[in-house]
Amino acid sequence: MFCWGMKRRIPRIVCFQVFISNTFSKKYYKMAGDKKPFARLPKSVKPVLYDLFLKPDLQNFTFEGKETVSINILESTKEIILHALDLKIEEAELKDSDGLIYKPSVTLSGEDETVTLGFDKELKLGEAFLKFIFVGELNDKMKGFYRSKYVSVNESSNPVEFYSAVSMLCSTSARRMFPCWDEPALKAVFDISIVVCNTSHRALSNMPVISDTIEENGDRLLKFQKTPIMSTYLVAVVVGDFDYVEDKDSDGVLVRVYTPIGKSEQGKFALEVAKCALPYYKDYFQVAYPLPKMDLIAIADFSSGAMENWGLVTYRESCLLVDPDNTSAVRKQWIALVVGHELAHQWFGNLVTMEWWTHLWLNEGYASFVEFLCVEHLFPEYDIWTQFVTDTYIRALELDALNSSHPIEIPVGHPSEIDEIFDDISYNKGASVIRMLHNFIGDEDFRKGMNLYLNKHQYSNTFTEDLWTSLEEASNKPVKDVMSTWTLQKGFPVITVEKETQNPDGSRVISVSQTKFTANGQVDSDGLLWMVPLTFSTSRNPGIVCHKDIMSEIKKDIIIPANLISPGEWVKVNPSTVGYYRTRYSPELLNNFVPSISSRTLPPLDRLGLLDDLFALVQAGLSSTDEVLRLMLAMTDEDNYSVWSSMSNVLGKLAILLSNVEGETEQLFKQYNRILLKKISTKLGWTPQPNESHLETMLRGLIMARLVSSADPDVISEAKIKFANHLSGKENIVADLRSPIYKACLSSGDETTFNQLLQLYRGTDLHEEKDRICRAMGASKNKDILKKVLDFAMSDEVRSQDTVFVIISVGGSKVGRDLAWQFIQDNWSKLFNQYQGGFLLTRLVKNTTENFSSVEKAEEVENFFKQNGCVGAERTIQQACETIRLNAAWLKRDQEKLQNFLQKVVQK
Repeated sequence: MFCWGMKRRIPRIVCFQVFISNTFSKKYYKMAGDKKPFARLPKSVKPVLYDLFLKPDLQNFTFEGKETVSINILESTKEIILHALDLKIEEAELKDSDGLIYKPSVTLSGEDETVTLGFDKELKLGEAFLKFIFVGELNDKMKGFYRSKYVSVNESSNPVEFYSAVSMLCSTSARRMFPCWDEPALKAVFDISIVVCNTSHRALSNMPVISDTIEENGDRLLKFQKTPIMSTYLVAVVVGDFDYVEDKDSDGVLVRVYTPIGKSEQGKFALEVAKCALPYYKDYFQVAYPLPKMDLIAIADFSSGAMENWGLVTYRESCLLVDPDNTSAVRKQWIALVVGHELAHQWFGNLVTMEWWTHLWLNEGYASFVEFLCVEHLFPEYDIWTQFVTDTYIRALELDALNSSHPIEIPVGHPSEIDEIFDDISYNKGASVIRMLHNFIGDEDFRKGMNLYLNKHQYSNTFTEDLWTSLEEASNKPVKDVMSTWTLQKGFPVITVEKETQNPDGSRVISVSQTKFTANGQVDSDGLLWMVPLTFSTSRNPGIVCHKDIMSEIKKDIIIPANLISPGEWVKVNPSTVGYYRTRYSPELLNNFVPSISSRTLPPLDRLGLLDDLFALVQAGLSSTDEVLRLMLAMTDEDNYSVWSSMSNVLGKLAILLSNVEGETEQLFKQYNRILLKKISTKLGWTPQPNESHLETMLRGLIMARLVSSADPDVISEAKIKFANHLSGKENIVADLRSPIYKACLSSGDETTFNQLLQLYRGTDLHEEKDRICRAMGASKNKDILKKVLDFAMSDEVRSQDTVFVIISVGGSKVGRDLAWQFIQDNWSKLFNQYQGGFLLTRLVKNTTENFSSVEKAEEVENFFKQNGCVGAERTIQQACETIRLNAAWLKRDQEKLQNFLQKVVQK
């Protein structure tokens, strides 16, 4: 789904592995902040096949269900416990292998999300059949079996409402659609039938339809092929009105992209990506896609980006549909990545599934790595691996440096705790350490290992160690020893280059040490160590790895042979920024790289890697903020999109920090931004050039957005002209510049500007455009307008999935930060009830609180959630409050020095 030998540390790792093993055997977990132990389902009964019948009612928003579950009773028991939530069970019975029928007592527990069937006597071991009749609500929570609405225009140009019934069962919401054993290891076969009351509706599921008949009452009954054995969270059902485009891939697999009525053309890009991605993965894994069809469908109301249901992947509209005239290059690239991610799951996650949610990263981290392999193969012009570092790797490091981070593998139990680990650690750190491993063992052995893993474990469940075993067998390298240090410990090391020494024979000795990197700069008292694959390059061949080593101790001397290095050449650690660690140089050694950075002879991944490492050291108080600003002044000739993304990340974080202070520092910083951006903005201009590259198109949008944030008067003035022309129909704004132009106009506009944006919002049915406008609304500096934006966020005009991002946009500005936080407090009950147990809640909490910069505000946030609760976001709140305190320390430490530096730069 798309909302990581260590001689001394081995005993600690072994203890942690034993702990995990024991908790699995006992089936008990203890939640942070939850005093009640969590129990997995008993092993006395195992499902084999679900014969499932569903009848959604899109008039009354309810559904009826019947199922017969073929089960194996493995242990003597007088009760059967399985999952059910928000269902009314009208009838339950069990028939044993002798044909005897039992009517059990039925006890539902909302707290445990279970149904317990009680019997008068011990059940006979062996096969049995459990029948349920039940009803439920097609809810508006975007989980379980829910309703989604979109509006289309008919032939008479009148708006028409369309409702659909949609399943979103990950991670633990299958129990909301039918009684089941809702754990990933309890796989079964699903034989699904759907009754459609409106005969014009389409009904889709994981497998193709094998019969479509009209019943006596006029309803349609559609029966689907049986699925392969699979986990409950991968079951998919969609009923509603959709158009589609279709094609077959090179292996004859039928691929369809379903869209809202009238938007089938917008599915063509995703169709091309999907029909090329399936054969690519087949070739890469050397395992064929096992299902006869692959459907992708755009859903109007969807909480995450996409969900990898086997054979029927569901997507948020903006993650699947491409309008050639209105979709930006950034969004088109994102869609390619999301499609690549979900299709990778068809093998890695669906064919082979993690045993329990502790191993979620096996699904998400791996798919988040492989999506880049796929997109690099399909679209080499995207230079996607350079973007991986800015979009994935750096985000992981930023979160993982916090004390409130968590290991990639962390024992979880209750559904609320499961939802909370769908974060940058499971996805982005997971992908980053897989990338490091891929580089360590090489692509050929990596592919062999993946083939071993998939063939050995297909249609079953695995632990992380199973993956290491296959990769170790293929590569004959110590994969387990290396990777255990990265997945079972939170955080990562900083590799410090202590000194460099030239030997008489011409060789160079690089003395390095490792310690845990902490966001507050404090020394880690645990003395954690990692087994670190180290790589080196020199100024002779900056893009080539000249030497490799593995470091598992605190300090190590590494010798670069004389034939690989000459006197005066610099040595860089971690070329291409592949290793998941920070690198720290002395100011003198770092200064050696500046000429290569300025001339761009150092490869882009190394330029941005050096900048980001220095910025992390600045935030941790291990270097001064003026040092990173001085380094960026050497980068005014920079023209690489990904390097500018990293620079923009630094500038954006500093802008947020300085927006919390009074005085002239913030304005000086905006002037500094404009100095830094002048050359590249002049080079790119406003107008796309014929045949310009994909990356140049994206860079223009990025640079203009930064200039808007810096209140550049010329840019704001030109944006207003373009906005006026766009409104009048004289000349449409190109898609990649709409977001910065909308923000520019609203940041300096009035209520008229706000109303003009509202009219644009109401006049489009492209979700991407609505999303752009929503996220631009917080740019206003007018408190009264921002209050209207917050009210708009909660109105019926904004889809529930988008409300969070409108509020976040308000919280992103100096003027709106306190307004958004107060709004959340005032509306907490409603927001919590709407988004509880999902990614949107944690995202809302994180992005509206972490940009404060006082200890008092951290205490205020903590106290509010202590009093009001936030189940499923406890760790997020800890991380936000830790970040607030880090911001406060950073300002106190560097504000005066930073102001002095900026004054000197601006006065030149």
